[in-house]
Amino acid sequence: MAGSNENNPTIIAHSNMQGGLRQNHQVIGRNRRALRDINRNIVGAPCAINKRTNFDKDAGFKNNVSVPGHRPVTRHFAAQKANVVQNVVEETKKSSIASANVEQDDCTIIDVDEYKATSENAVPMFVQHTEAMLEEIDRMDEEVEMEDVDVDEPIMDIDRRDKDNPLAVTEYIDDIYAYYKKVESCVPSRYMDVQPDINEKMRAILIDWLIEVHYKFELMEETLYLTVNLIDRFLAIKPVVRKKLQLVGVTAMLLACKYEEVSVPVVEDLVLISDKAYTRQEVLEMERMIVNSLQFNLSIPTPYVFMRRFLKAAEADKKMELLSFFLIELCLIEYEMVTYPPSLLAAAAVFTAQCALSGSKNWSKTCEWHTGYSPEHLINCSRQMVSFHQKAGTGKLTGVHRKYSTSRYGYVAKREPALFLLERSSGFSSW
Repeated sequence: MAGSNENNPTIIAHSNMQGGLRQNHQVIGRNRRALRDINRNIVGAPCAINKRTNFDKDAGFKNNVSVPGHRPVTRHFAAQKANVVQNVVEETKKSSIASANVEQDDCTIIDVDEYKATSENAVPMFVQHTEAMLEEIDRMDEEVEMEDVDVDEPIMDIDRRDKDNPLAVTEYIDDIYAYYKKVESCVPSRYMDVQPDINEKMRAILIDWLIEVHYKFELMEETLYLTVNLIDRFLAIKPVVRKKLQLVGVTAMLLACKYEEVSVPVVEDLVLISDKAYTRQEVLEMERMIVNSLQFNLSIPTPYVFMRRFLKAAEADKKMELLSFFLIELCLIEYEMVTYPPSLLAAAAVFTAQCALSGSKNWSKTCEWHTGYSPEHLINCSRQMVSFHQKAGTGKLTGVHRKYSTSRYGYVAKREPALFLLERSSGFSSW
């Protein structure tokens, strides 16, 4: 037999020769290693008879035994694999102990091919157990692949493209929005009951007019949402007579501009836009009254803050973005919508816009994760938005509809609303 290369795996077999170990038909000497040590080396070392049995106690079975990465491993499946691995380890230990108890005869190191040709068994017993274990794991893999047809939808990392953008603050963005959700608040739903001289219709007329002023001055979108927030919060704690209501609206817009805008409109422009119904001094006095009543707390998360994040989670294009803002601006006019927190309003606007554009119920796991709202939480608010969309072009307050019926806003106001969401029989069990 030709001498075996040290890179070729070898195996120990018993021999009747006395006086030492023979390797390549040469006597090595009488310094023999204990058979139990050799067996331990065989079990722990990579096996050449079956390369699939490369087992490492820390890393687990390698090569073909690794769990596929394209699907999740259920607890039941993981427990089955753990039991199989434990059984093969115990069988291997038993084989090692049995081999160590045999008569300590001299051994001859022979080549693997020759061993297979002369041995009664093609492979050692522990290798047979390992192969059986591998076949069992393969069978379990196939069963799990057949059973796990409805695999959970993965949640995407929506900030992956902004990792190198320091302005995106991807390291802190989740904490920032968690704080926004914590401090957001709703205006008391019945605050108009404490107002002796104004009602919700007057409020709707004021905000519809302010939306047109905002559009005429080409102000930032954030300014409009903060303006409405300041108006509602002030009216909830201070009685206002109807002839001063427009002054409250103009002054709230001035404060919002100072907070959000780079270039702030001068007071004279706001006096002029209100047809000189008020003087500059009256505007400044109302400004002091509002900031003192609100304790200078202008850092309030508005629906716009959440809209940007939720649109990113929905991977919205420009058309969906414009339609979402159209729906939420319709809600700014409606007094009944002050009962919803800003984050829910934003999520419902994105959800309704998705449904209107796709023609079906559409809300991904990524959207649900980042918004914190499931379709069941959004459906009531969304149905109200569909109703507002349906009648946006009728009535007297059509400022939002006319604004979003222009080419600048993609004519999104003319799109068909998601009327199928109004069907009360439509359930969400399939979502």
